[in-house]
Amino acid sequence: MRAGQDDDLAYSLERKAAVLTKMLPPNNMPLGQLAQEEGISQATLAKWRTEARAKGQFLPDANAGPEGWTSRDKLSAVIETASMNAAELGEYCRRRGVYPEQLGVWREACERANDWERAAASRISRETKDDKKRIKELERDLARKEKALAEAAALMILRKKAEAIWGRAGEDE
Repeated sequence: MRAGQDDDLAYSLERKAAVLTKMLPPNNMPLGQLAQEEGISQATLAKWRTEARAKGQFLPDANAGPEGWTSRDKLSAVIETASMNAAELGEYCRRRGVYPEQLGVWREACERANDWERAAASRISRETKDDKKRIKELERDLARKEKALAEAAALMILRKKAEAIWGRAGEDE
């Protein structure tokens, strides 16, 4: 055991669970405050929170309101509430400090998450097709203008040759 760190095994599972509950909304107790109150080092509390998150437990940062939750926390909340009825959902929201509307927005974002790639590919394909069409139009326009320019240059050369052979029109008069 390193100096300054608590022995993780020195705490019962019940105590650890009770302390982790204080990290949950609506309490959202900051680790520093919780460390002082419980007499457990902040490093140990951070380790417990990381371990709980790795097991899929919902533990947002204390200073983050629902809008500051990580994507993982939001997904956890959506999963936890997926099978709840209105009464259970209301209780959950009060306990966690979130609004049902927020959960609805997060649920929609989760549902759209996997569609993003397909939608993006479709959009890119459509834009590529439009770009190819535009390029073809520009190439046709350029060819038409090059042809017109070549004709104008040929006419100017013919005019100069005609002037050299017959002289300027109107000089004899």
